Amino acid sequence: MANSCLGAVGLTLMLGLGMGNAAAAESKLPAVDASVSPCDDFYLHACGPWIKANPLPAERSIYGTFHELAQRNQDILHAILEDATKSKDADLAKIGSFYAACMDEAAADKAGIAPLKPLLTQIDAIKDKKQIAALVAMLHQDGVDALFGFGPQQSFEKAEDTIAAFDQGGLGLPDRDFYFKDDARSAGLRDAYVKHVTAMFTLAGDKPEVAAKKAAAVMAFETRLARDTMSKVDRRDTTKLNNPSSFQAFAASAPAIDWTAYVRDVKAPSFTQMNVNDPQFFKGLNDSIQATDLADLKTYFTWAALRRAAPWLSKPFVDENFAFYGKTLSGAQELRPRWKRCTDATDSALGEDLGRHFVQKTFGPEHKSRMLTMLDDLRAAYAEDIKQLDWMSEATKVKALEKLDAMAQKIGYPEKWRDYTALTVKRDDLLGNQMRASGFENAYHLAKIGQKVDKNEWFMTPPTVNAYYDASQNNINFPAGILQPPFFDFKADDGLNYGAIGAVIGHEMTHGFDDQGRAFDGQGNLKDWWTEEDGKRFEEKAQCLVDQYGSYKVAGDTSQNGKLTLGENTADNGGLRLALMALKKRVGGEKALTAKGADGMSPEQKLFYGWASVWCSSARPEAERLRAQTDPHSAPRHRVNGTVSNMAEFAQAFNCKPTDAMVRGDKACKVW
Repeated sequence: MANSCLGAVGLTLMLGLGMGNAAAAESKLPAVDASVSPCDDFYLHACGPWIKANPLPAERSIYGTFHELAQRNQDILHAILEDATKSKDADLAKIGSFYAACMDEAAADKAGIAPLKPLLTQIDAIKDKKQIAALVAMLHQDGVDALFGFGPQQSFEKAEDTIAAFDQGGLGLPDRDFYFKDDARSAGLRDAYVKHVTAMFTLAGDKPEVAAKKAAAVMAFETRLARDTMSKVDRRDTTKLNNPSSFQAFAASAPAIDWTAYVRDVKAPSFTQMNVNDPQFFKGLNDSIQATDLADLKTYFTWAALRRAAPWLSKPFVDENFAFYGKTLSGAQELRPRWKRCTDATDSALGEDLGRHFVQKTFGPEHKSRMLTMLDDLRAAYAEDIKQLDWMSEATKVKALEKLDAMAQKIGYPEKWRDYTALTVKRDDLLGNQMRASGFENAYHLAKIGQKVDKNEWFMTPPTVNAYYDASQNNINFPAGILQPPFFDFKADDGLNYGAIGAVIGHEMTHGFDDQGRAFDGQGNLKDWWTEEDGKRFEEKAQCLVDQYGSYKVAGDTSQNGKLTLGENTADNGGLRLALMALKKRVGGEKALTAKGADGMSPEQKLFYGWASVWCSSARPEAERLRAQTDPHSAPRHRVNGTVSNMAEFAQAFNCKPTDAMVRGDKACKVW
């Protein structure tokens, strides 16, 4: 169960020291806004200059120092790909051809919807609901999200094994609640969605009145699916996802789909035991298929195919897709340049093929050496923290320390690169490449069913500016993409590095002991290793964070969801505390930690500035509201201010008064 805790580029979290460029990161301290007291609003104090100097680009709904680093990584990838399109080197041929096909906008415009026609014809050809299983298998192979999800999953109870699992899916809006919230803004988004679906059907060749009827049918069917979709908050309780079943029993529980035919046609290995992440969804899916006319089901499948293909068709489709998903939902004003979209697409389809060239240019042994030192320091700090806890019994502490000791770590890139030989890439087939890449990826993952888990596998590509903790494998993972200046600079002093990447290391470690991670043991099994009383104490302390972050608002009118963001808030607060403990030991104790240097700052102050500046960002109101509803991470401002206001060390470092906004005092929350 991988926890992508820092968020995906362009959607969630923003990381980086916010110093403008890599060279600046090596020598300059963060610029601060002296007109804002750090004790009143540390985020604005630390990030104000960056925000003023970096207006939100028209193509972005969110932009921060995280994206600044991601953009530099993308520039490197872009250069690699441009060279690859001209190179005769067989080692570069596949990524070069994939990128070249994507960049051929003229060919895409000339082709119009023709590349998608064969798939649409197959959808239209089904004459009976019994054929749905084979159709959905084909759609899934092409990367089309229709009806449900299926794939490999580590067994919750025997983590070394990979089993088959069925999961909810099939919605065109970002989350189930979009279909049901009755406020004016949500109703407006639903109306906009129906108009968007209508426009897409019209572009595909339907008359406007026919397209409108089809859009209404899509909305009605997706609303039925959403009604039985488990909420994001409920899915944080892993025990609710643990529903082992025999394949025979599962198939009998939802007979509207021929599950045997689906598994055969999607080319999954044979299996008898499996997991159903959300049984209620499949009961509802069964009823929805039975109650919906075949014509409306075919309309839904056609829409799913159009939604999947739209970014890679002609300009009218691309523009309409952006108008809803980019502008209406997220607030972006302009479509991102094609080279950026195609670079991302190549990274997604051929991530390790492209990534090994990125690593050669960006990640040397000195990076890894410094990271290993910091990892050791953070691990030692966490062990000390666990031993000192006043709310956990000795019996549970022993288990916690065992789990921490068993926590593996991966840095930079895979030990063994993936082989993409079986993926066919054609220089003149943009949509075909996208769909074959989806089929290749699907086959790669389905082949894991029935096999032992490969703990050396990565779930992010090397250039990714992110990190994650995997509860089922009990490991922490840091791609080379995030281990770059200014986020991580092996030449920078310890204060800034421990405040930035050090706090991220601590953040990932803490995920092993947040409300989700604590449910797994050191081997990755879903197992309660806590005493009953310790579990209650944890929940009491966690509730403090739920209440604190649930009181924050974004865009002036939308509350954060304290339950949805609990894991990330726990990790933020625990990670920064651990980074401070590790820095204190690294510099030689309390006296050295708080002593001012020649630059007028103590290592402790630099740590807090390092933490704040990784979240410097701007966002459009639409994006803030979308994230508040769908993202398990709090808004950047709250991640900074919420975390430091819980730490007495921060108040001491900046001489804050008990009445200052950044001092929660007796209301301070602390789990780890």
